[in-house]
Amino acid sequence: MLPQRERFRVKGRPAAAEMELERMVLPPRGPLELPLSVLEVGCAGRFELITREEGPHGDGFPLTTLPHGLPPYAEDLVSELEQRFLNTPDWLPIHHFERSHRFWPREKDIESLFELDVTPVHSTLQAERNPTTGELLGFKEALVDNTGLSAKNSLSFQRAPGPPTEALRGSATNYPFWPGGMDEPSLEQIKTQDNLEEDIDFEKDLLTVPPGWKKGVEFTRQELKASPGLLNLTNLLGALDTFDLGAFSDEEGKEKAGEVEKRKKKGKGKGAKEEEVPPAAPAPLQRANSLEELVLKEVTPAPKSAPQAAPTAPAAEPPREQWAIPVDITSPVDDFYKRIPDPAFKWPFEPDVFQKQAILHLEKHDSVFVAAHTSAGKTVVAEYAIALSQKHMTRTIYTSPIKALSNQKFRDFKNTFGDVGLLTGDVQLHPDASCLIMTTEILRSMLYNGSDVLRDLEWVIFDEVHYINDSERGVVWEEVLIMLPDHVNIILLSATVPNTLEFADWIGRIKRKKIYVISTLKRPVPLEHYLYTGNSQKTQNELFLLVDARGTFLTKGYYSAVEAKKDRASKHSQTFGAKQPMHPGAGPGQDKNIWLSLIDMLRKKDQLPVVAFTFSRNRCDDNASMLTTVDLTTMSEKSEIHVFFQKCISRLKGTDRQLPQVLHTVDLLKRGIGVHHSGILPILKEVVEMLFSKGLVKILFATETFAMGVNMPARTVVFDSIRKHDGANFRDLVPAEYIQMAGRAGRRGLDTTGMVIILCKNQVPEMSDLHRMMLGKPTQLQSQFRLTYTMILNLLRVEALRVEDMMKRSFSEFHTRKDSKVHEHRIAQLSSILAKMEAVDTSGKLGDLQEYYSVVRELQETRELIQRRIMESVNGLKALSVGRVIVVKNQVHKNALGVILQVSSDSGNRAFNTLVMCEKSPTEGDSAADKEGLPSAPEVPFPDDLLRTKLFLPEGPCGHTIKKLGPADILGISTKTLRVNAERILDDFNKRQMPRFRNDPPGPSATTATQELLRLAEGSPEGLPFLDPVNDLQLKDLEVVEGMVRARHLEEALLRFQCVHSPRFNMEFVRFREHQQVLEELEQLRYLLSDQSLLLLPEYHQRVEVLRSLGYINEGGAVELKGSVARQISNHELLLTQLLLDNALTDLRPEEIVALLSCTVCQVRTQVEPQLPSVLQKGIEHIRSVAEEIALLQRKCGLQESVEDFVEQYKFGLVEVVYEWARGMPFAEIARLTDVQEGIIVRCIQRLDETCREMRNAARVTGEPTLHAKMEAASNMIKRDIVFAASLYTQ
Repeated sequence: MLPQRERFRVKGRPAAAEMELERMVLPPRGPLELPLSVLEVGCAGRFELITREEGPHGDGFPLTTLPHGLPPYAEDLVSELEQRFLNTPDWLPIHHFERSHRFWPREKDIESLFELDVTPVHSTLQAERNPTTGELLGFKEALVDNTGLSAKNSLSFQRAPGPPTEALRGSATNYPFWPGGMDEPSLEQIKTQDNLEEDIDFEKDLLTVPPGWKKGVEFTRQELKASPGLLNLTNLLGALDTFDLGAFSDEEGKEKAGEVEKRKKKGKGKGAKEEEVPPAAPAPLQRANSLEELVLKEVTPAPKSAPQAAPTAPAAEPPREQWAIPVDITSPVDDFYKRIPDPAFKWPFEPDVFQKQAILHLEKHDSVFVAAHTSAGKTVVAEYAIALSQKHMTRTIYTSPIKALSNQKFRDFKNTFGDVGLLTGDVQLHPDASCLIMTTEILRSMLYNGSDVLRDLEWVIFDEVHYINDSERGVVWEEVLIMLPDHVNIILLSATVPNTLEFADWIGRIKRKKIYVISTLKRPVPLEHYLYTGNSQKTQNELFLLVDARGTFLTKGYYSAVEAKKDRASKHSQTFGAKQPMHPGAGPGQDKNIWLSLIDMLRKKDQLPVVAFTFSRNRCDDNASMLTTVDLTTMSEKSEIHVFFQKCISRLKGTDRQLPQVLHTVDLLKRGIGVHHSGILPILKEVVEMLFSKGLVKILFATETFAMGVNMPARTVVFDSIRKHDGANFRDLVPAEYIQMAGRAGRRGLDTTGMVIILCKNQVPEMSDLHRMMLGKPTQLQSQFRLTYTMILNLLRVEALRVEDMMKRSFSEFHTRKDSKVHEHRIAQLSSILAKMEAVDTSGKLGDLQEYYSVVRELQETRELIQRRIMESVNGLKALSVGRVIVVKNQVHKNALGVILQVSSDSGNRAFNTLVMCEKSPTEGDSAADKEGLPSAPEVPFPDDLLRTKLFLPEGPCGHTIKKLGPADILGISTKTLRVNAERILDDFNKRQMPRFRNDPPGPSATTATQELLRLAEGSPEGLPFLDPVNDLQLKDLEVVEGMVRARHLEEALLRFQCVHSPRFNMEFVRFREHQQVLEELEQLRYLLSDQSLLLLPEYHQRVEVLRSLGYINEGGAVELKGSVARQISNHELLLTQLLLDNALTDLRPEEIVALLSCTVCQVRTQVEPQLPSVLQKGIEHIRSVAEEIALLQRKCGLQESVEDFVEQYKFGLVEVVYEWARGMPFAEIARLTDVQEGIIVRCIQRLDETCREMRNAARVTGEPTLHAKMEAASNMIKRDIVFAASLYTQ
């Protein structure tokens, strides 16, 4: 029976997987003879059962719908070729072409190149509802704006979300979202801008060189040089265009003038504004760049009283904007539960008043700044915001300055809320949670990269805001605050700082929203500060109270401590002889005894646990190690510590558990002693923190970083010393540091007061130092804003955001920018005043009036400068002694002679009590001066007045007054001196100020001095000779000598001017001066509002020049490929980009690359000389040379950083350590290679992983697969064992 074959086609399958199968009608067979096989359909992992007999030549049915299964890669292909063709050549018979190369011909489809994306839908349907009942009435079509927006071309929230993979951290190619507080351009503004751009001046605005070209077309009209004696017709015709046909003859001129006068009179009658034609031929109107300039250039007449009248009735001043609003927390919030009947979060305790006030504002969606004392409960505010966002189904971001703090907060909030995620440099947990905890740097990169998390964000909580004072990282806080979108509300949590209102006002001003400032008045647990002097029998149990719980400084306690220390010193000298050092307590033995006696005393007084702050990692270790005899734990506590410790280190591998630091730490912990500093391994630090919070660590030796951690209070805080090394030199603690650390004392709900003890090992510190440190004001929040290359590149790629806008909104510019609204209002006022001013007549003799004004102004400024230098000089102040005759010029006295009676000793604010000659009045004294203080006609300077100082002579009887003069009131120091009895004159004058003696005649000393001054004035009415600054006062300063020469030239120039002979000179000069003063004030205000007044603008231009020279941006400021690479890197971007683009790293092995990159994260110096292979030594030399090139370029572009400092910041101390670690050496052996402590090595390698990730992304941007793979491998090599052990807080 012939087999009947049916053909059918498999339906419902993709085209690539379609294949014709045959179903054969076969005679029945046995179960073992059935030809069964499995077909792989496509490459998605789907299989189907198929049946087909093997062909006559043994060719089986292909077991996949793809020709060869999944595409092979190189190694498999090679082995396959070897196996099939080289090892078994008979597999390929000559005549069976089925087994040869298979291919499917492809047809060209040219039209596929023209395929476009589907146009987005331009309209949508909107439901119409009844506003009261919500009933659906119908639908209407509504146009959809912003249809073509995406993350690559728009800053708007209307743009479509990016792919889910980029939702969290965004992408480096995304635009950021529009920052809140910056005015987003509306559609009308964009349209007007487009219209303006189209309005091109075809003479001046044309470009000549196309982008990317070196040469272009010159459109400027070439002047044809005519031969001498010939007239140029073009020039003649051009001159006719601007030729004024007015006043051809005298008669015509008179007629025209008469018409103008009539028009002016008519205009005044009607109140209309007519244009006044000045007598001189008008200059052709210059082209203005803006309407505002055109308004200034328009000259319209106004009534003569306009300039004087304008200031008397100004327009209403704009109200000063107040963005920071202090909240009163003195009165209780009785109606709290009425206003919030259903709080989003409830605590087992009753919140404080300041917490309730903050919660009320959070419920109103306000931004708040909570500046509270340590352990007052700032976290309550954060918890409520997180609960509120969960209730609203939005998101919250909680940022902290340090990674350890992020980990601790993650554990706390995870226990409280559950739905919490963590993002740090190397960890990403639950990124889709409603509350995300991260470091501020990560939030900054999310903002720049346009992360879609920002769409749902309701709150950003900034913890430890006072960290903005950190010189290295403070700028990150400012960048984040400026870049946050408008809909995000801000919660700032900080320790108490003096300028909370100022800081909140800055944030409110840049975000255009009110910030409610809530400050606590006092600590919940007050502190008592003591001095502990030593271990003598008498004082070992004695503490000297220095500041009590009410904050009163007790001098009695201080002097008692000093006496006790003296007794100790005298006993020491009696015992050991007088030649022994007078500073007992300096040796380690003495240190040990002091600590033993102190711990013993605290244990007896039940004042444990205690945190001992020590400002040196080594001293922390030494202090803990020398307490070999101290045991502060019970047997049950020892057992608990042992079990907990073993559980924590169980995830470490065997050799890591036997590290010396681990064994030493467990020994200390079992005795109740802990050590906490950056040199300790992170996992051990966390063990110590957890045991301390459980109360099992009784004494903790810690550095200042412990005080930055979460709320881990103790009963007592001890300061080993009050001096620390801040990286540059030794200094006393500042109040902010002391308060932060001392604030760890006193546990809320457990202790009535917290005890703070300062150890006086050597001498008792100075009382003034202690007072300043304990009761001084904490450091103000100050701007650490600086420009970084990454920030500049991030903003330059987005056309709408300018770096200047970022600088304007920085905290450093706040003081100059806060009055911008007032300045704008004043500019409008001045512009209207200027428009109403009469034009100044500069015709005829007055033609050189403007030049005369400039010379007079320059001469007056030069003389003021010289006089200022005289007043600042030593010889000048010597000359201004008692009895010196001076010329006084201020608002009250004009060129009046005076004699100095007394000179103040305050060098910062020097004042001279001077007897000044004046008109005599019925009541002698100040009233004489007051009379002269009446407004007089404005002074007009004539050459004679400027060249000679015409002295004041009284018209009637001569009187005197005594004035306190500043340096600015003294016009000149004469060569004359008088012998005066200064004390008697001053006493007599003071006596006559009393009502009883007001009418008494002046004393003989004052009368004699006045008569002498009158005699001098009458003898030299043209002016007394002054002391010459250069010859008499010996001022050889270049500025003074040049000033004297310049003043002499200007004085000579004064005599050449003709305008002073005009009868209208007085009136026109006053008018011109008023005009210039208004213009100058306008110019100054416009300058203050412009970008040119920014402090960092010169540095910005210098940094842009550096980027341009390196090819990161082009001439037009657009970011090039190099710039895109540098944007992927957050630190040391220039060096790393140059290394990447030089191909300096590509040829190295992964472990060598990662070892060399350690120079960018290593901050410590090491004394051990590393043993490096030649490849690494060459690499180090290359890095140094590249760093030097960059530094030299920066200097060339004007930046101040020295070449040595720039190169020295790259430290190569850990190159060998990282190299060996990447090659797989155990950590125990690594630690022996260097003197750097284990904790610092771990932190360095962890940060290095972040650098590897950034370099990997940068390599992807440049299209370097080799380096990309090597950076990936390097990252995996260092990610192992104890260095990357997961944080205990995240388990």
